[in-house]
Amino acid sequence: MSEKKRIAIVFGGRSTEHQISLLSAQNVYKSLDKDKYEPILIGIDKKGLWHYNEASEHLLASDDPETINIDHISNPILLSQNNEDKAIISKQTNQTIAQVDVIFPVLHGLYGEDGSIQGLAKLANIPCVGCGILGSAVGMDKDIMKRVLRDAGIHVAKWVTVRNSSQGVNYQEIVNELGHELFIKPANLGSSVGVSFSKDEQSFFEGLDEALRYDPKVIIEEKIVGREIECAVLGNATPDASIPGEIVPKQGFYSYENKYLDEHGAELMIPAPLSEAQVEKIQALSKEVFIVLECRGMARVDMFLTDNNEMVINEINTIPGFTNISMYPKLWEISGLSQQDLITRLIELAEQDHNLQNNLRLT
Repeated sequence: MSEKKRIAIVFGGRSTEHQISLLSAQNVYKSLDKDKYEPILIGIDKKGLWHYNEASEHLLASDDPETINIDHISNPILLSQNNEDKAIISKQTNQTIAQVDVIFPVLHGLYGEDGSIQGLAKLANIPCVGCGILGSAVGMDKDIMKRVLRDAGIHVAKWVTVRNSSQGVNYQEIVNELGHELFIKPANLGSSVGVSFSKDEQSFFEGLDEALRYDPKVIIEEKIVGREIECAVLGNATPDASIPGEIVPKQGFYSYENKYLDEHGAELMIPAPLSEAQVEKIQALSKEVFIVLECRGMARVDMFLTDNNEMVINEINTIPGFTNISMYPKLWEISGLSQQDLITRLIELAEQDHNLQNNLRLT
């Protein structure tokens, strides 16, 4: 019997989505095919320090999204950047304590979903699940993502970008361009962190100042009235799309609390009640977005479906949530791919893309 491949599930990190990352990693760990793979859990604390423990599952303490934390952090580590080592090195002894065949990043938001961990993996010459550096960085920055999609002829909500400060922002000019109902979002965060909705000048500037606490670049979007549709994409150069699902928030917009803390905060309809023609159009558009943004491996494409059957892209998530109530694994499960098979497929796609890149000429 061949030796099991060692999969480093990397989670936590300095992002505001730290705890959601822990929940996602816990679910990936439970769903990993242990007959094929040996899991190695690497927890990154909120200061950015990397930790390893032989009893890997004990790094994740609690199933509660509000109290889950990285535990048993007695062995700080480094990932070797010597591209033949593929090694985890103890900071205490400078000795190799484990070797890695594939990195499975479950780092939502900054310092992970933005191309950071992907660049680290590339330097270390280790296959990395999901998008590469470019697709991750473009998908993370909502302003850049919108520009690329717009220039490709894909419909996105109109927006204005604000940088560094709310000083000098002309509220009336923005209202004249986008309307008075506005969404205010940090450009480089996910999970609806720092997002607000405004209908008047006071709430607008309160929301803008709050968003600027998380990111020096903020986007202000027009409100799109439509159904919230999500579609999961899986593959490399020729991706597949899942059955679409629909999110119906119980109140307001699909907030951080709705997504992760309150399992009754929104109704998830999988499959979404759509015509066959609508399903085909949504799947085709999702794959187009995936390809245009240079994605690989996985992504979840979120869009609005308006009353006149128009599809408006909201965003793409290149490391979508993997918790037990997250849409990405649920969409594939209903489409006929179990969570275990999904994770196996993602690992295989990472290895395929890595081998393709390593076979390119360098001289």
